Parts: sequence; structure tokens; C-alpha cells
Amino acid sequence: MVTKVFCLACLGLKVSQVEIEVDIQKGLPGISVIGLADEAVRESKHRVKSAIKNSGFEIPSKKIVINLAPANIQKSGSHYDLAMALAWLNSNFQTNIDFQKYYLIGELSLDGMIRPVDGILPMVLKAREDNKKIIIPCENKQEASLVEGVQLYAAKDLKEVYNLLLNDTCIYWQKNGASYQNNISSYDIDFNEVKGQQQAKRAIEIAVAGMHNILMIGPPGVGKSMLAARIPTILPEMNRDEMIEVTKIHSIAGSLKKRKVPLITERPFRAPHHTLSHIALVGGGTRVMPGEITLAHHGVLFMDELPEFNRLALESLRQPLEKKEINIARAQQHVTFPSNFLFVGAMNPCPCGYLLSKDKTCRCTSYQIQKYRNKISGPLLDRIDIHIELTNIGLESIFDKKEEKEGSKEIKKRIENTRSKQIERFDTSVQFNSQIKNKNLEKLCNLSQNAEKMLKKAVKYYNFSLRAYTKIIKVARTIADLEDHNTIQETDIAEAVQYRSLDKALWL
Repeated sequence: MVTKVFCLACLGLKVSQVEIEVDIQKGLPGISVIGLADEAVRESKHRVKSAIKNSGFEIPSKKIVINLAPANIQKSGSHYDLAMALAWLNSNFQTNIDFQKYYLIGELSLDGMIRPVDGILPMVLKAREDNKKIIIPCENKQEASLVEGVQLYAAKDLKEVYNLLLNDTCIYWQKNGASYQNNISSYDIDFNEVKGQQQAKRAIEIAVAGMHNILMIGPPGVGKSMLAARIPTILPEMNRDEMIEVTKIHSIAGSLKKRKVPLITERPFRAPHHTLSHIALVGGGTRVMPGEITLAHHGVLFMDELPEFNRLALESLRQPLEKKEINIARAQQHVTFPSNFLFVGAMNPCPCGYLLSKDKTCRCTSYQIQKYRNKISGPLLDRIDIHIELTNIGLESIFDKKEEKEGSKEIKKRIENTRSKQIERFDTSVQFNSQIKNKNLEKLCNLSQNAEKMLKKAVKYYNFSLRAYTKIIKVARTIADLEDHNTIQETDIAEAVQYRSLDKALWL
């Protein structure tokens, strides 16, 4: 008797149905697992066999074949154990359990207990989409309850699930999604703690308002990392759909286990160390998992000491910065992860760091400086909208108690007003000024005559690329929104052009 039980497989954020077939045949005793399974799935035959035996069931001395269909989809992870075990039991005892309306998810321990697994949230969403009931590990219940309108059962062990399905007595179904409070995020840091650097604060405000990538360059101790760390305090709050999408990514990555509340309500802020590999940045591995750029989705990716990163890692940023997604192609898999994040980079102007310093003397040779800067390629630099140079502030600014220090609350309010203007301006496919398509540039970014003349002069004088030209217009559109200008003015273009400082000064 062949038994068919249904499970789910996560390929990126896409979830596909997997049909598990078990056939008990005459022949030499043994277990064969087929269907493009990885090592964790192939090892499941030992876990399943011990779990069945230690749960008090009989193990037949026959040949057992387990097939995971479709065979062209890579099967990874240990969450297929529960489905395999129930298909095995159904074939062995010749019962007629109706598995058509269930998805079965869970890893088995050797004593038959069901352990928690990663990726539960996208699987439960798939169950709701397919209008099926889903049985999950008890420890994943809180995460699964974030989804509204799905029937789920949280089980403790294999024997409990078998008896419930055999008698069709699964009566405790969670029907409503868990409630959540979209409270305003609270941080123990604020922009009013940053002394001086008014131009850098302005550049960061523009970057966040229009989701423009930004690179800060300056000597050590000037405040680059301090400014970047405070960017989350001025980011607008996420809506419910964004929270679910971010939580799905972290569920697949397995980073929800240590959280008391599984729903992620604050925008991610990822600051990887410069020693990370390009696979850790973009994602991949034997079992394709999301990387830092995907974990920063709907948030911020901060890369400090940018030239110190692996060259391959830096060049792999090109696609996500432009397309807002990353395609990972492997021999047996092709996965697409979202990567709509605000890129924030920081670097020193030279190897020793003191080229732009007013207090210390740079001792680097011109060759060393150029070699250091060339670690960031022209194509990558061209994809960064805003470049800002920071210099040391004087003693007067440090001890000036009368300096007006604007806090994160005021900056965030202006950004939210600017974001609302963009939502009114665009359709659902575009959210921010940085995402304006070139074919709509003229329609959505009206320039005054003086602004157009200034832009032409700047492009000719600095020899900007076509990409830099379009990015200047998009940044100017954001500046105009902040200044409440319907038409982009000459001052807006002038400010946008000055944020291309690295093109015209340090890299030429």
C-alpha cells in the first residue's frame, strides 16, 4: 500500500508543496530515501525509524521506499520527519487516514517528540493560501499564530498526531492571527547627541526620505559610525505587510528562536563585519539561505570600513542596489531573495585615515591612496546616490552648549511627510523617489528652466555618467519634496550635485 502525505519546501521565500510517498515492499529490510534530498533529509530515515519504535509502534522487517516528489526540487532540512513517519505508519498498519487536507511539519527526536523547525511562518501562509490544515511543532505555535484565518494544530509527539489523525479528533484549531501593537519604536540613542556635522545630518535625512544609498567618507573619530547607528531612529514605522515579510525572512534564516515575540516590528539594521564572505552577504550555501542584504530588507545595511570588505562581496552589491533583489543560481536551485534596503557605507579617505583631518598629517603616498580607493570600483560607486565628506569639528562646536541640536523625532516627522508625498505621487510598483523609472523621470521630476540649465552645466563640467545624471535628478526630487517644491528648483539641483563629491574630487 502506497501512502501519500503532504509537506512543504522553502525555496527562498517561495513555498512549494512536497508529496511524500511511502511504499512497504517484500525484500531485504532497509530504507531508501529518493527525490533529490540533501544529507539532512537522507539522515531522517534513522530519526524516523527510532521515533516510530520508541513511540510503541511495530517496525516491519521489509523494504521501505520513501519518495519526495517532485524530484526536480531540492529538499533540504529536517522538517519532513513527521510526514515521513505518518506515511510509514499508515502504510504499515493499512489504515485509511485522509491526508489530503493536511500539511505535516516537524522534526522528530529519537524518542518521538516533535522538535521546532525554521521557516514555519511562510509555510503557514502557504497552508492558508491552499486552504489546508497544518500540523506543526508545539514550540512553533506562537510564530504560526501570526497568520490569520488558518487552521493549525500544535503537537508534542508522534503518537499524539497519529491518534488524532486516525480518529479525526483535531479539535484545537487556531483560527485568528495573534494580536500585535504597532507601537512607535523606542531607542536609547538620538540624533541630538551628535555634535556638529550638520551637512552630514542633512544628507542622511535626504537619503532616508527618498531611500537613496549614501556613502560617508572622513577620518577616524569624525562620527561616521555614530551617525549611521542613529538612522533607525528616523525610519518610518513598518506596516503590517512589511512586518510579516521581514519576519518571514528571519523565520527562514532561523533567527526568531531567541525572540520572545516572533513578529518583527522594528526595521532591520544590519552592520556586518568587514571579514564576512560574499556568500554571507548575498546568501547561498549548500542549503540556500538569505544573506545580510536580504536580512536588511525594508531596513538598513551599514557597511563600515567599506574598502576593507572582500572585493567579490563588494561587487556582488551591484545587482541588489539596482534591482532591489538578488538572484542566486546553483546547479540544482535558482532562488530569488528580496533586498530592498537603504545602503549606508563609511570609509576613511586613505589607508591611515587622516587625509582630510585638520589635526593630524597623512603619511600615505599617492599610490597607496589611489590603491585604497580603487578597492571600490567605479560601477559600484556610480550606484551610490549620495557621497558626503566629513571633517573634524572644532573645539568650539564640541563645547558649544548653545548649539541647536535637532532630535530624531523632528527629523522623522519631516521624513514621514516626504514619504507620504511619494506615496500619493506613485503607483503601487514604486514607493520612493530612488525607484523612479527612467521612462517616467521627465513626467515625475519637473525641472524649472534655471534648474535644467544648471544640471546641463554640471553634467558637462564633471562628465557625469548617465546613471549619475538620473540619480542627481532623483535626489533633487527628494530635496524638493523636503522643501515643499512642486517643481525642482535651481537650489535643489545645486544641493544634489554637491552630493556627488567623490565623482568630481576624490576618485578623479
